[in-house]
Amino acid sequence: MLSVIDSILVPDRRTDTGIPRVAMVQGRIPEHQLATVYEPMVNLILSGSKTMTVGERSFHYDPATYFVMSVDLPAVGSVHPDSDGRPYLAVSLTLDPHVVANLIADLRSPAGGTLRESGFSVAPVTDDLVDAWLRMLRLMQRPDEIAALAPAYEREILFRVLQGPLGWMLRDIALPETALSRIGVAIRWIRENFSSPLRVDDLAGMAALSVSAFHRHFKAVTALSPIQYQKRVRLLHARSMLLAGEGNATSIAFHIGYESANQFSREYARLFGRPPLKDIANLTQALGRNAA
Repeated sequence: MLSVIDSILVPDRRTDTGIPRVAMVQGRIPEHQLATVYEPMVNLILSGSKTMTVGERSFHYDPATYFVMSVDLPAVGSVHPDSDGRPYLAVSLTLDPHVVANLIADLRSPAGGTLRESGFSVAPVTDDLVDAWLRMLRLMQRPDEIAALAPAYEREILFRVLQGPLGWMLRDIALPETALSRIGVAIRWIRENFSSPLRVDDLAGMAALSVSAFHRHFKAVTALSPIQYQKRVRLLHARSMLLAGEGNATSIAFHIGYESANQFSREYARLFGRPPLKDIANLTQALGRNAA
């Protein structure tokens, strides 16, 4: 199966599989592509390993585990080949709350009404979960069967996750009255309005929580304060704009909501290790080497 997948995928980049919400990545992924805002997903590694860092929390996972992210999170990842030199290979399923909610309704599953430790974590993989994924991935060879079978395989993958230790994450994103779902409303607002001034009182109101409860739950879910979350989203967006040549550091700083170009440069260097111009020059050089 892995040899067939290898022949289909484009090395060193994300590949859409043709299956709704399912994507794969293989090989050495450029540094800047792994520092991004990740969408809610279930991620399974087939070979190699990955480290994911959100705020000050880091998880390392490999084919013995799977990863669930239940909200949009600015994170930094790094991927590694396995001990035999086989390149990193992973598959992800972007979570659709409507699909999850319909599955839960059919199962008559009890609501996960409490907020747990975070919006992302890893758990040991099971044979049943791997089997469901393999059936899904075989559809890459049988595109005419995708429309008929992919929805059933997606439900099975979600069902296996719901049965496991991270099942509460799926329940909470699908049920509108849970604290995690309420925090998700605020997170979406920040993502869509990252250049606007941030008022925590307003965000707490959107989440129907007190300011103190909102702060506590937001930090538990994202490993970041609301201000830190906004800064990460701004800086990641700025890096993408700089790489695309959509302006200079000063103009982009003001475009994403900074009032001081110097402050933007300091915070950019704190996150990425270099000031904007040096960072982009380094990335451009690295991309040129990879292309050669």
